Amino acid sequence: MPTIGFHCSHEQIPPSQLLEDVKHAEAAGFQAAMCSDHLEPWSTDQGQSGYAWSWLGAALNATKLPFGIVTAPGQRYHPAITAQAIGTLAEMFPGRFWAALGSGEAVNEHVTGDGWPRKELRDQRLVECADVIRRLLEGERVSHDGLITVDRAKVWSRPAARPDLVAAAVSTPTASSAATWADGVITVNQQEGGDRKAVEAYREAGGRGQARLQLHVSWARTEDEALDIAMRQWRSNVFGSPVAWDTDSVEAFDELGRHVTEEDVRRAVHVSADLESHAARIRQAFDDGFDAVMVHFVGTDQAPFIDAFGAEVLPQFSTEVLAQSSTEALPQSSTADLSGRSSS
Repeated sequence: MPTIGFHCSHEQIPPSQLLEDVKHAEAAGFQAAMCSDHLEPWSTDQGQSGYAWSWLGAALNATKLPFGIVTAPGQRYHPAITAQAIGTLAEMFPGRFWAALGSGEAVNEHVTGDGWPRKELRDQRLVECADVIRRLLEGERVSHDGLITVDRAKVWSRPAARPDLVAAAVSTPTASSAATWADGVITVNQQEGGDRKAVEAYREAGGRGQARLQLHVSWARTEDEALDIAMRQWRSNVFGSPVAWDTDSVEAFDELGRHVTEEDVRRAVHVSADLESHAARIRQAFDDGFDAVMVHFVGTDQAPFIDAFGAEVLPQFSTEVLAQSSTEALPQSSTADLSGRSSS
């Protein structure tokens, strides 16, 4: 069954409030959750950055939801430390935790004082880290010499079954290469079908794991208010590569954000006061081949959004409604599309 989850944005909300928000989201009907793992926010207006790994222990204990995290091993985190963190949470909460591994952003990673590698080196480092983490979670004692160095590491506290190691991918080449090492893929909503192209690239390269979409939305009672929320909180998050990955300070993102237009923000965030419009965007993601949509409301006051989506949007995606919708849509869907999705 397709899953609608709740994204917990540590860059925007104090961890104590975020814990209350995810409990509220579970009560409202969200079926899963995920969080970001940052040392810095994207702008001073966001102004938070709680330590995700500490928070996850509390959140998993306070809810019954499955959780994921997007994290970047290789520079700020040695992969043996990431493996130990994953292993501990997965042992404490069996079957409820996955980790998405990405190549990182300079705004978080520069604090080590090491140089920020070129993109191709970051991608290679990520693959090395993923291999090390997988082997550690399977109980091996691991040594490795490459872009990272590991000397006889072992993770002793582990779950009975290794949790999924998912690839965080934005571009189609990254999504395609993820099929060679990842147990699934997660991407973000993009204009001109970029998110659909990413999941297609993963499937075409042989990837058979779960595909998740992180969907940025802004909702309020009026269109103007929804747009104002997105402009205030997400204007520094509209940039693609290389700006998003190579800019290394919050102050630089603030300066870049001064030149962002409302049209730019609408390209990065689904902005609407119409809840049916948000439901349609989620439905489109499932039609595009995603197995889960992790909804991120880009405002800081999450309660009105959670209540509105819980009352008006989530009920549209029950098993019965989805089955009826699929049956009614069958004559308009191509056989190639249906067979392509069912074989993934």
